[in-house]
Amino acid sequence: MDKLTVISVALFLTSDILAIISLILPDWIVSDVGGDTRFGLLRSCVAIYGRNPYCYSPKLQTEWTVTLMCIMGGCVCVTVTVVLFIVSHWHQSVVSSARWFGFSAMVHFCLAAVVFPMGFTVDAIGGQPYQLPSSHQVGISYIFFVLSLWITVISELFAGKVCMPHF
Repeated sequence: MDKLTVISVALFLTSDILAIISLILPDWIVSDVGGDTRFGLLRSCVAIYGRNPYCYSPKLQTEWTVTLMCIMGGCVCVTVTVVLFIVSHWHQSVVSSARWFGFSAMVHFCLAAVVFPMGFTVDAIGGQPYQLPSSHQVGISYIFFVLSLWITVISELFAGKVCMPHF
């Protein structure tokens, strides 16, 4: 494997880890009004006035279900990309497939990033699509996800050697 492929694999792996962490943590949308409220795609937590937090699996509305499925699909594609790039060390013919899986992961993550803010209309938040109320803000999970998205884009550039001059 050349250096750019190794960098690409490392970045794809980092992206995958960040996306999985973003799914695990319940900090996609946070609020401190009336206690500590944290909304996540797999788990949400509420702590009222200093009490122990109560965590539960939320019933997701359609937009956030689509977001969850897109992120999970993107994680699968990134994992397959990493495996294929490692296999390409012995079988060069799988590099093209690895690049396409990386591209597919990027599309999944971009779709999730566009669809997620449409779900701000959930009753517990009370916002409008793409507009959070001032009492709520995005949390660290969303930031990790967006970082994962950008790292996936950069990884795909390295994988395709797009940013390198052709001589």
